[in-house]
Amino acid sequence: MKRRDVLALLGLAPLLTHAQQRKVYRVGVLETVSLRLNTENFDRFRKGMEERGYVEGPSLVMLYRSAEGSTERFAALAAELVNQKVDLILTRGTPATLAARRATATIPIVMAAVADPVESGLAASLARPGGNVTGLSAASAELIPKRLELLKALAPKMARVAAYANLANVAAASNWKEIEIAARAMGLEPVLLDVRAPEQIEPAFAEAARQGVQGLMVGVETLAQANRQAIIELAAKHRLPAMYSAREFVEAGGLMSYGVSYPDLYYRAAGLADRIFKGAAPGELPIERPAKFAFSINRRTAKSLDIIIPPDLLLRADWAIE
Repeated sequence: MKRRDVLALLGLAPLLTHAQQRKVYRVGVLETVSLRLNTENFDRFRKGMEERGYVEGPSLVMLYRSAEGSTERFAALAAELVNQKVDLILTRGTPATLAARRATATIPIVMAAVADPVESGLAASLARPGGNVTGLSAASAELIPKRLELLKALAPKMARVAAYANLANVAAASNWKEIEIAARAMGLEPVLLDVRAPEQIEPAFAEAARQGVQGLMVGVETLAQANRQAIIELAAKHRLPAMYSAREFVEAGGLMSYGVSYPDLYYRAAGLADRIFKGAAPGELPIERPAKFAFSINRRTAKSLDIIIPPDLLLRADWAIE
């Protein structure tokens, strides 16, 4: 007997047919940086998909597109993914998500991390975002007072603190307002470094030195992510204690970071993608808040800046990089 006849007798032929006809899902990824700079996060999304039965090749195709730090590239990249007829678009950051939503009103969009999706107009509310967008919030503005507190603990003589920001990004502009409020509440004078292009990075640090800045706050805006090494090196050159929003900056040599666990957000984004593939409407899936946070310190960088880390602060660190 043929193998199919045997399976038919056993009642397994329909299962074989279903397996042979299983849909291959196409996920477009609209990112701020290259895959090389985003390996840990993307691997966590891939792991989340694999655990739910979506394996690259047999049942999943992922098309990774990066703006390489240039926000203006998002529109063309989003249009390209739409033309590729993807089943879902995974984004990171407000500019990427806005570009994806402008490019399509029908393809589901899952945000791996966005500062404030309601304030930026991406969602009607966290509970019921509406439209074709859902995902996870990075709650970045809420963490600003804590970041300033930790930075002040490492630089107790700090009186003027600079915020490295790109005010062309609506999320960064909102965060700058929060930094102003939090800094003044702590008796600090906030200084804005509005950096919108790579060639403005070095002059911004020179301006910070001219203004006598003694500490620096750096977010995870597109330009900052793509130029993290240059920012870290300039902070070291100007001997500026800097607080970053993501651990990858500390791993690359930055002094300290406090923020959400981005790998965890990417992992959870896979769960939302799975629910959408199974029929859920993205606009009816609540936008999830971060659940894991991490405080990281680079002890070698602290030593190079002649900073003595208070023992209690070191005990609070989730990661102490030697």
